[in-house]
Amino acid sequence: MVKSLRNALILLTAALFLTACPKKTDPTPSGSLTGRNSDVSSYDGDLIPASMGDQDWSNGLEPRDPNMGFGEDGTYTDANGKTWNMVEGVLPSVYFGFDSSAIGSSERGKLQDAANHLMDNPSDALLLEGHCDWYGTTEYNLALGDRRSNSARDYLITLGVDSSRIETLSKGSLESTSGLSKTESSQDRRADVIILE
Repeated sequence: MVKSLRNALILLTAALFLTACPKKTDPTPSGSLTGRNSDVSSYDGDLIPASMGDQDWSNGLEPRDPNMGFGEDGTYTDANGKTWNMVEGVLPSVYFGFDSSAIGSSERGKLQDAANHLMDNPSDALLLEGHCDWYGTTEYNLALGDRRSNSARDYLITLGVDSSRIETLSKGSLESTSGLSKTESSQDRRADVIILE
């Protein structure tokens, strides 16, 4: 009787243990990246997999005001309706790593130069244009360009620049060169710093 009771107890314990184990899932197929925590920087292929395009990267992006934008004469009209003359090429662009909006230590001096320019020229403002390489979907690159321009803006604010003097814009991969390797397309991963006067 004791032996039967012990065997029944063992079977009951085993049954409870096995029902508590999670269901085994199939491994993720090689080369597919999904989810917010995917490490795209470790992807070895030349292209971001198509599964990256299934996600909505446009959170936080708002439609552009139809009254703001670029004039054919090199001007920019901001959200408040003020028209500025754009001066490009005076301040250097800030470059980013692949699929990143983090400002590297080697790029921070460029933003310090931009902050110094604004301190020396109180009537000027800045337009930060976020750009991406050709990898990824259009929506993803627009969101990444937005994060890059906002990252540069946020860094300038920590340097003491008033946020009202900074405009941000994402161009995504609109001006990128397609077909380049990740190394060759590094010049497309940037935020252009344009003086508005």
